[in-house]
Amino acid sequence: MKHLKSFGQWFNKQEITLLKVLLLVYIYFIPLWPKLPFWNVNYTYIAVRYEDLFVALIALVFVFDLVRGKVRLKKDVYLWLIPLFWLSLILSTFVGFYLGKTIITLQLGLLHSFRRIEYMIVFFIAFSLIKNVQQLKFYLNQLVTVVFLVSIYGLGQKFLGWPAVQTMNPHYSKGYLLVLDANSRISSTFGGHYDLAAFLVFFIPFVLGMFFIFKKLRYFIVFVLALSALIFTASRVSYGAYIVTVPVYLLSQRQFKFFLVVLLLTAALTYSSSSLTSRINRTFRSELVWVSAKTGETIVPRDNTSVDLPVGDYVIKNEGNTDLKVEPAKVILIKREIKENLVKNAQKSGTEISEAELNRQVEIAFSQLKPVSSVLPDISFATRLQVEWPRAVKALLKNPLLGTGPSSITEATDNDFLRSLGESGLMGFSLLMFIVGTLNWYLLRMGLKFKELQPLFWGLMFGGGALLINALYIDVFEASKVALMIWLTWGMFYKLKYLNPSHLI
Repeated sequence: MKHLKSFGQWFNKQEITLLKVLLLVYIYFIPLWPKLPFWNVNYTYIAVRYEDLFVALIALVFVFDLVRGKVRLKKDVYLWLIPLFWLSLILSTFVGFYLGKTIITLQLGLLHSFRRIEYMIVFFIAFSLIKNVQQLKFYLNQLVTVVFLVSIYGLGQKFLGWPAVQTMNPHYSKGYLLVLDANSRISSTFGGHYDLAAFLVFFIPFVLGMFFIFKKLRYFIVFVLALSALIFTASRVSYGAYIVTVPVYLLSQRQFKFFLVVLLLTAALTYSSSSLTSRINRTFRSELVWVSAKTGETIVPRDNTSVDLPVGDYVIKNEGNTDLKVEPAKVILIKREIKENLVKNAQKSGTEISEAELNRQVEIAFSQLKPVSSVLPDISFATRLQVEWPRAVKALLKNPLLGTGPSSITEATDNDFLRSLGESGLMGFSLLMFIVGTLNWYLLRMGLKFKELQPLFWGLMFGGGALLINALYIDVFEASKVALMIWLTWGMFYKLKYLNPSHLI
C-alpha cells in the first residue's frame, strides 16, 4: 500500500507526458516480459522480440518530443561520444560487407549495429526525462522492485515449477515454455542463466547502496533474494564477479559487521547449491587422456550425464605421468570414443564396415595409445579457448582498425572484449571502453564529492566493475535485457551531474 501511495503522490506532482509513462512501463516491461520472438531473422537464430518493438516505440516518441522541443539534451561529452561509437559500428559494417566480404548480408550486419544503438539510446531518454532528484528517487525504487520481482520469479522456477523461455540454443529460442528440472540453472524472465546472473550482479551493489542510505529492511530482503537467485543460476563468472566486487565494496563503505553477515550468508547459500559448487570444482580437473604414439593426437573419453559438465579436449598441461593404473571403465569409454570416430569417418567416406572389422580396428587403434595424466578445462571453457576466442583474434588481425564488422564472427564470442575487438576493431573497442570507463570514473568522483551518497554511487560503480568481469566470459553488453537496463540506469545516475544529489536523502 505504501508503494502505491508513493506512486500516487509522485504521479500527482509531476507533469505527466506520454514519454514519462512509457519510461515507467519500460522499467518493468523490459526485464519482466519473457524473451518471446516476434519475428525470426534469416541467417541467424536471433529474433526481433516484443521488447525491441517497445524500445522502438519509446525511441520514436523521444525523437518526436525532441524535435518539438518538449525534451532537451544538454551539450555533454556523451552527446557526441556515444553517437561516434554508433558511427564506428556502421562504418565497420559497410567496410566488412563491401570491402572485406566478411559479412553475409548487409541487412544482418546493420541489424547487429542497430541493436547496439537500441541498447544505448535509452541512456539519453532517461537522462533527458529526469528533472529533479525526487523523480530519480522514484525511478530508483522501481528498479529495486524489478530486482525483487525478477528474483522471486527465478526462485519460483527452482522451487515451484514456474515456466521459463530460454534462448540458449536455436530450438529453445523459438519461444517454447519450459519447466526446469531440479538440476537446471534458473533464468527467470531472461533468455538464459548467464543473462540473469549478469543482471543480478550489476544491481546487487546498487540495492545494498539503497539499504545503507535509506536504512529500510525491504532493501536488505531484496538483496537476500537477489543473492539467492544469483547462486541458483550457477553462473561461475557472475558468482566470481560478485565475490570480487561486493566484499571490496562493503569494506570501502566500512561496513565491517555487515561484511561478516554477507560473508556468512553467501557461504551458506553457496553450500546449498550443489550445482554451483560442482561446476566450480569441475572447471579444471586432472583427467586421463590417450595420446597416439604415431600422430600425437589426443583422445579424451567422456561419460556425459545430465548433471555433469564434461571435459573439453583442450589439454592445458600434461603432467607427464605415464605409469598409470587404468580403470576398466575408462578403457570402455576410450574404446567407445574410438569406435564412434571410426564410424563417423566411414560414413563420411561412404564405405561400409562390418562389426567384426570395426572391433578389430578399435583394438589396433587402442594399442597405439598411451594414457597420460593431464589437466583439462570443462567443455565450456575449452570451446572458448579453441574456437570462439581465436576466431575473434583472427578477425582483429584481419582488420585491426575496424574489425570484420558486426555479425561477422557469429552470434557469440563469450568474451565481450574480444567480440568488440574482432567486430569493430580498435576504433569501436576503444570508444566503447572509454564510454564505460568514464561513466564509472564519474561515479567514483561523485561518491568522493557527496560522501553521504557514496554507498549509492559506488554501489553502481562496483556493479559496473562486476559487469566488466562478466565480459571476460560472456557477451554481457550484447545481452538485450541486461544491456537495456544497464544503459537506462547509467543515464539516470548521470543526470545527477546537473542536479543536487544531496536532496535524495
